[in-house]
Amino acid sequence: MRVLLVEDDDRVAAALGDVLRRHGVLVQRVSSGQEALVPRAVDLVLLDLGLPDMDGLAVCRALRRVVDVPIIAVTARAEERERIAGLRAGADDYVVKPYSSGELLARMEAVLRRSHRSAQSPPVALAEAPAAPVLRHGALEVDPGARRVTLAGGELKLSRKEFDLLVVLAGAQGTVCSRETLLDRVWGATLFGSTRTLDVHVATLRAKLGDPELIETVRGVGYRMRAAVPLP
Repeated sequence: MRVLLVEDDDRVAAALGDVLRRHGVLVQRVSSGQEALVPRAVDLVLLDLGLPDMDGLAVCRALRRVVDVPIIAVTARAEERERIAGLRAGADDYVVKPYSSGELLARMEAVLRRSHRSAQSPPVALAEAPAAPVLRHGALEVDPGARRVTLAGGELKLSRKEFDLLVVLAGAQGTVCSRETLLDRVWGATLFGSTRTLDVHVATLRAKLGDPELIETVRGVGYRMRAAVPLP
């Protein structure tokens, strides 16, 4: 695994780099946003949001425009609005300092597993599979095949994880999806301490959909979406 570590604190970078290398990870470390945007071949990006030359969210957005590798924001910004902003900027996951090396490694493995599942899906199998039905609820239309969501005729810009989460919820057509099911279907695993990531993604989806009641919380179980039906 090749990882780009974007971290301006030398002590943090050295300690984290040592942990990653002990687990067989090839680490390229940079300490600024400008260096992070230099093209390089990596499998995953660990991005500190508190960089000296650029706002970390701007770096995340710029990276997402040009690469499709998983990005994990690793930062001390713990407030919910900060986490939501990071996910909206294109991060696949968000880890708040301090964190355990075990949790970080598990999250890295999970986002890579999810990415590899998508990359390894044979095109012929997709072509031969029946087209997934377009789902709608009022002015909302979800097209899993085209990976496109429209609301009142206008296309919504969703992150990869937001889209995958919406497809699972909409496809359940009113059935409750447990937290474990959503984590497995969208992130590829049930992760240590990862349930907050699910909640933040649901919050960003609700905000983008403009109707918080479309996704309902079922306390102690998970989430459900008001029943969506195939287009005629």
